Amino acid sequence: MADHYYNSPDLKRFSEIGKEAPELADAFFAWYGKVFEEGALTAREKALIALAVSHAVQCPYCIEAWTDGCLEKGSDAEEMTEAIHVAAAIRGGASLVHGVQMRNHLEKLGM
Repeated sequence: MADHYYNSPDLKRFSEIGKEAPELADAFFAWYGKVFEEGALTAREKALIALAVSHAVQCPYCIEAWTDGCLEKGSDAEEMTEAIHVAAAIRGGASLVHGVQMRNHLEKLGM
């Protein structure tokens, strides 16, 4: 097996992030848990958002965890795929809209 930066088993070690700073890890995990409680959005909706954002920020650990989370909360492959496309469209649009910055600069240069 090739050694690489992302190793799926490392996901199970996430809690170790607090080894040297337990008070910060405890605060993070308490906040994280609170964010994903049922509220105005269902846990299922929050899981789909988390999966989409995981793809936008390109975190393979998050993608794995939230794929499992979506399945556990009743989402199917079609819903998850659609959520990913929403994230990709927003990310693509955000890149394209910054083209206005280029156009503004070109206009300043008289082009």
